Amino acid sequence: MRKETEIIEPKDSAILSENAVTLNAHFDQKEAAIRAAGALLMSEGAIEPAYIESMLERENVANTWLGDGVAIPHGMLEDRNLVKKDAVSVVQVPDGVLWKNGEKARLIFAIAANSDGHIDILKKLTRLLSDPQKLRQLAVTNDKTMILSVLSGSDIETIEGPHEDLSNVQEWVLDYPSGLHARPASIWVEFAKKAGVMICVRNGAYVADMKSLAELLQLGAKSSDKLVFSTDADNGAQLLDQALATVKKISANEKESAEKSRMKQKSVHGWVPPSGVAGHVAIPAGPGLSIGHIAIVNTGGMAVQDVLQGLREGAELLEGALTRTKHKMKAIVDDVTRRIGASDAAIFSAQAALLDDDNLVATACRLMADGHGAAWSWNEAVEQLAKRLSAMDNSLFAARAVDLRDVGGRVLSEIDPSHMKRSFESIGEDAIIIVAEDLSPSDTANLDPKKVKGLVTALGGPTSHTAILARTLGIPAVVAAGKDILATTDGKQIIVDGDNGLIYLEPTEQDIVAAQKQIERITAECEKQARARALPAKTSDGHEVDIAANINRADQVAFAIEQGGEGVGLMRTEFLFLESDETPDEDKQYQVYREMIVALKGKPLIVRALDIGGDKQIAHLHLPKEDNPFLGVRGARLLLRRKDLLIPQLRAIYRAAKEGGNPWIMFPMIMSISEVLQLKKLAEEIRQDLDAPLLNLGIMIEVPAAAIMADVLAAHVDFLSIGTNDLTQYTMAIDRQNPDLAPEADSLNPAVLRMIHQTASGAQRYKRWVGVCGGIAGDPFGAMLLTGFGIDELSMTPRDIPAVKARLRAHSLAEMKKLSEKALDCETSSEVRALDEMR
Repeated sequence: MRKETEIIEPKDSAILSENAVTLNAHFDQKEAAIRAAGALLMSEGAIEPAYIESMLERENVANTWLGDGVAIPHGMLEDRNLVKKDAVSVVQVPDGVLWKNGEKARLIFAIAANSDGHIDILKKLTRLLSDPQKLRQLAVTNDKTMILSVLSGSDIETIEGPHEDLSNVQEWVLDYPSGLHARPASIWVEFAKKAGVMICVRNGAYVADMKSLAELLQLGAKSSDKLVFSTDADNGAQLLDQALATVKKISANEKESAEKSRMKQKSVHGWVPPSGVAGHVAIPAGPGLSIGHIAIVNTGGMAVQDVLQGLREGAELLEGALTRTKHKMKAIVDDVTRRIGASDAAIFSAQAALLDDDNLVATACRLMADGHGAAWSWNEAVEQLAKRLSAMDNSLFAARAVDLRDVGGRVLSEIDPSHMKRSFESIGEDAIIIVAEDLSPSDTANLDPKKVKGLVTALGGPTSHTAILARTLGIPAVVAAGKDILATTDGKQIIVDGDNGLIYLEPTEQDIVAAQKQIERITAECEKQARARALPAKTSDGHEVDIAANINRADQVAFAIEQGGEGVGLMRTEFLFLESDETPDEDKQYQVYREMIVALKGKPLIVRALDIGGDKQIAHLHLPKEDNPFLGVRGARLLLRRKDLLIPQLRAIYRAAKEGGNPWIMFPMIMSISEVLQLKKLAEEIRQDLDAPLLNLGIMIEVPAAAIMADVLAAHVDFLSIGTNDLTQYTMAIDRQNPDLAPEADSLNPAVLRMIHQTASGAQRYKRWVGVCGGIAGDPFGAMLLTGFGIDELSMTPRDIPAVKARLRAHSLAEMKKLSEKALDCETSSEVRALDEMR
């Protein structure tokens, strides 16, 4: 044993100052502790505010628990551009805060590092774990200098490893750009624990047991360090081969993360106005440069009149409004998923969850019991909670307040339609820059990027849901510009620099010309990328795969085609029912289907018949409550029991087809031949009655029974489409909405892949066309596997199309067939994912 002799001044180290240490803190939740540690880093000028959100995101994907009461929260690798300098903050929680698996953290070391400096930090921190007594002292001390000494390297005993290795030895040069940090090291630990024998890893004079995360981090291994793996196990050579294979698999992912970080740092285009005028400073929220005329938008809520009504009447109004809003939120989530993406749609799922707050509803009910009207009571309850959230010194709670007001406004408009928001009615047709106090996520998600060229808000933050949506939509945006910006005038010209967080009011002609040239350069690059998106998904050996989009409405077609979509592989018709307070009649449906056909201009369209049940319930259909709706009357089962829903829909589709186009009809949740025959018979009767053209009739393969019988079902239909999301749920017997089980509902599980392969093989018996419209169709690696299985068409969220096309064009069909065969031989989804060399 020896003592480290490096000494620093205790009150101010290179990475830790006394001001960055908090003693005797108390937290009920881990998140609050992380935010407090991040706030200390901000106060030191070490990080941008968004880095705190990155630290929280890291908790979802990696292990920051070191053990013995020590946690080391830090941001995602790709967000290193948010780090201004290497630094550490320390939060001491003597009573502990729950961190992982029931363990409590008493010493929280938050790390900010934009180089491999964090390796040295981790090395010093993890040495603490070999000194439990020192840890206990640090967890209760009232002396900050004792904690400061930790990162100086003084007063910490370390173990210098033996120079002699064990009997079986292999060497490997570490090629992780960021060195051996916690995320990859935890994978090493997992392998070693499964092996169940001693495997040592040596870096120079220091040796670690591969089963110990703390010891691995103490190695301080950086990229290009030569590591020596050794073991005395009987099958030592084979075991080390497996160990090296495991650690090398991670290399591609580590390099990809480093590249993302590098690209993020290069994303600022560096444009400056040639006039040299200083811009109005704000916070960057959506990258890009834009020129336009200001449109001031008043997003403040209108006054809600207190209309007296009986308690019973008010309660019924509120209950009905909440029910309708919850159902409509499902349609909004579906719509945003189609147009923007699933991660952004989760914003609105979170909003819907706010409506289940018992205290919120109880407050509204108490106010109604005091004699107030339903609309006023609900609005007052929302405002009371929103104000409490906003008053907290916590950006997450402030964001929740915005979400609460947003979804609360939806409920309010259901109680009284006169409160429907109309904030954007006055916006003109020219390119405009919206200036507002703040925008709700709903406002932002509904913006048209072709008309709205930029966003400027007086309030808000870079990690708000509004900012996230602006980035996804590709709208240059700045936030937190200050309320002075609201004093500007409608119609004035403005330049918004979303990369650098700057606004140029009334720019000179010289500045406008320079900005326009910069925008033209960016546009030219985007058009170059768009041309690549428009190319077919033709493999390197000439095999072509059809690529389509999952969308719902005609106004989404242009974006889908722009992203490279070659048609619509899934039109979910349930949105018509979810977004309405009443069942849409035949004429309304006909109009929607006709508009979609016209917008596609001859491109393929697959219309899925109404798929209601499971997690999609509609109040105005008055369906009976089921104890297990996912295994109940949904999909085809419902259609055959409710012909009042099926017949108008089929008539509307056939009527639309009579006027041109060739829509295909697809029936959901098919389980048996009898269902197919009944649906075909009814469709043919309607077709003949209308004298409409023959249309291709297909079925969705979403349950194991249908996948197993695909070779039989294919004889009775024109095509099959695999819904991998539901097929995964039913194959794995996992409710995708169960938060404890959802991560295990992996469509790349070999059991699911075998179902897909069996379906594709069965369809070949009758040479039937097979598509996939589930989640893995939009995963570039998943698309390779599906192509290898012989899938003819892949349909996905429009934004996933470019990456999928690029991946398929980069490989041959022969390669993908071999890849698919390997995937079928895998035992776990992790093994399947490990086949992706491009991760």
